[in-house]
Amino acid sequence: MGRLFGTDGVRGVANADLTAELALGLSVAAAHVLGEVGSFEGHRPTAVVGRDPRASGEFLEAAVVAGLASAGVDVLRVGVLPTPAVAYLTGALGADIGVMLSASHNAMPDNGIKFFARGGHKLADELEDRIETVYEQHRTGAPWARPTGAGVGRISDYAEGFDRYVAHLIGVLPNRLDGLKVVLDEAHGAAARVSPEAFARAGAEIVTIGADPDGLNINDGCGSTHLELLRAAVVEHGADLGIAHDGDADRCLAVDAAGEEIDGDQILAVLALAMRDAGQLRKGTVVGTVMSNLGFKIAMEREGIELVQTAVGDRYVLESMKAEGYALGGEQSGHVIVLDHATTGDGTLTGLMLAARVASTGRTLAELAGVMERLPQVLINVPDVDKSRVATSPELVTAVADAERELGVTGRVLLRQSGTEPLVRVMVEAADIDQARAVAGRLADVVKSALG
Repeated sequence: MGRLFGTDGVRGVANADLTAELALGLSVAAAHVLGEVGSFEGHRPTAVVGRDPRASGEFLEAAVVAGLASAGVDVLRVGVLPTPAVAYLTGALGADIGVMLSASHNAMPDNGIKFFARGGHKLADELEDRIETVYEQHRTGAPWARPTGAGVGRISDYAEGFDRYVAHLIGVLPNRLDGLKVVLDEAHGAAARVSPEAFARAGAEIVTIGADPDGLNINDGCGSTHLELLRAAVVEHGADLGIAHDGDADRCLAVDAAGEEIDGDQILAVLALAMRDAGQLRKGTVVGTVMSNLGFKIAMEREGIELVQTAVGDRYVLESMKAEGYALGGEQSGHVIVLDHATTGDGTLTGLMLAARVASTGRTLAELAGVMERLPQVLINVPDVDKSRVATSPELVTAVADAERELGVTGRVLLRQSGTEPLVRVMVEAADIDQARAVAGRLADVVKSALG
């Protein structure tokens, strides 16, 4: 059996790859690993379980809850809430386990299971491997330890989770949003109730789109992966800014008053300056990834802020932040982590903090985001090549060195192996888009000839 856990939990087509049987089995395994079931007398593990509005989340939630309770875990069902809300409530309620059912920005037929450990933290690879091992042992014949009688878990709904999470969001804002008009695109997803409520309580005048989930329309032509509707709505309503979430609301992209996109790098730049000015940017450092735009790095250097770059993936950003004590990090895709207030990317919190900076400074979002200039970035995927030789091929090493000399200090080359496919990603940044395209095309050709 291949590894079940990917970069962000277990994910696949619901009822095909991700079945009720798999969800139940993984939940029992997680209970044994994370809940320390039966490890000491009188311990009664607790789990917080939430989901996004996908239709498949209904039966998968039932399977997860059944698995946990059958393993002796008491379950608090919080219903449809964002991923960061489940992470927050896991920590705030002192639960042993958090479970979120969502496939994030993926299309409706997909779904996923994401586990959180005590404190609402994402699982390390070692814990995921242990859960898989326990699950596989049972699947191939080893029996579960099954409690009976009063030992089985009890299940209850925790409706207070909604208000508790919204109150947390409002409580960490540095200032109110009175006088701002904000358009919110909720992707017909998990934040369809939370985000409008939080922005309204913070004082903003709000217009909502993509806020009518029916179980089938999540991410359908809306949200952070489809900004066209948000751009048009911001201009139509004369709003100060627009905020877009994905299906589970762990990410945030924005649109300024003219309908122009503000990506994750620009959001990080705005928040880095805000936190620096407030004395909250620990060690004067922000964490990004190797895909962070070169313009972001240049802007941070100019402002005296250090940029630490990790491998692509918000889990690697978070690992760096926790290891070194940094306060802010994120990705170009809109995963932004403010570690003092969240253990994972939180799109609603990010949007609120971005709007708060606009309100407190009296400057437009375009002006604030203008602290950095996004350099043109071209990405070409080269399939069906021996990706293992991307760093050792003499022909490719020479071609990259030639490209870097041509681009100089205002450009950058990055070659990355895909983690799941036999392909190499060629990324080139340059001050001029035509130059970026030309250099990327030449490098892609060399990758094909050298590694094909």
